[in-house]
Amino acid sequence: MNKNESAENLIYISGLEKTYRETGENLTVFSDLNMTVKRASKTLILGESGSGKSTLLNIIGALDTPSAGTVRVGDYDVSSLDENRAAEYRACVLGLVFQFHYLLKDFTALENVFLPLYMKGVSKKEAKERAVELLADVGLENRMYHLPSQLSGGERQRAAVARSLIADPELILADEPTGNLDPENARLVGGLLFSVVEKYRKTLVMVTHDMSLTDRADECFRIKEGRLVNEF
Repeated sequence: MNKNESAENLIYISGLEKTYRETGENLTVFSDLNMTVKRASKTLILGESGSGKSTLLNIIGALDTPSAGTVRVGDYDVSSLDENRAAEYRACVLGLVFQFHYLLKDFTALENVFLPLYMKGVSKKEAKERAVELLADVGLENRMYHLPSQLSGGERQRAAVARSLIADPELILADEPTGNLDPENARLVGGLLFSVVEKYRKTLVMVTHDMSLTDRADECFRIKEGRLVNEF
């Protein structure tokens, strides 16, 4: 990848393969998968359940390792990171949003959002100020002192979106972030996620079944029979 490509693209994937060995047989989820993702773009990855969407996202996030191929994100060769470098990469580059919110049940929404930044050494005052701003961005300015048990499912997921941005990551990886929500909240949370990544010029890669979000994406891929197809 030359300097111009590196400046334009945040993610570069070449010849990616993931194969599992189960009961003496090899199961290849996908092979020869190639893609680039531009900086500050919004990319959707679609596909049937079991097609490998989440596996691909986990490999980009250094939560899983490929069987073959290369994954580069910025200056990181994600496909060959050791445990320490992988932890550094996730802490410095990534914001993660999952299907389940993973909020700490004994902490308020505000505390859940500011804690990751505070634990990185930022002062509590500064971390709180940043968290308040992000919670306002997702419409929780009046709910920030509530515990997760006092929030609706949609509100909990909105807090998780705010938390993913707290450390100012360059890349947001979202794995079915609206999958557990009713249609109305799914539209709201999906729309808010796109809005905040646009506001802060983050790169978004989202795995989803929600076809209503394709209109807001810059790129849309589908994993089909182990191959990656560009939808538009």
